[in-house]
Amino acid sequence: MSNGEIVHIEFPAQNADRAAQFWGGLFGWEFGGSAMPEFDYRMARVSDTAGVAVMAATEPTGHPNFYFDTDDIEASIAKVRELGGEAGEKSPVPTHGWFSVCRDSEGNEFHLWQGDANAA
Repeated sequence: MSNGEIVHIEFPAQNADRAAQFWGGLFGWEFGGSAMPEFDYRMARVSDTAGVAVMAATEPTGHPNFYFDTDDIEASIAKVRELGGEAGEKSPVPTHGWFSVCRDSEGNEFHLWQGDANAA
């Protein structure tokens, strides 16, 4: 995987069934059941290195959430800040990896992602 590759996209939706039907119908993506028991979060694999998800949202943002791969999330967080952006501390997705919610210099939200099976 290359640094900066989009590896995951989340689509917030007021109606997760409708959104999964839309994206599945458009690209043939096959969404599974919710990956989280307490939250409606349905994932589909797009390629060997990328996936998408439809997630329940009472107030959708009007835009998807993009996750960019990084080999070193802590160095990337520091670089975002150095370049005039904002970056939250890294947060774990247990057994999958780490993410950080960020904003670029213009206020556009994005996420950093570092895969790590040991994340806890």
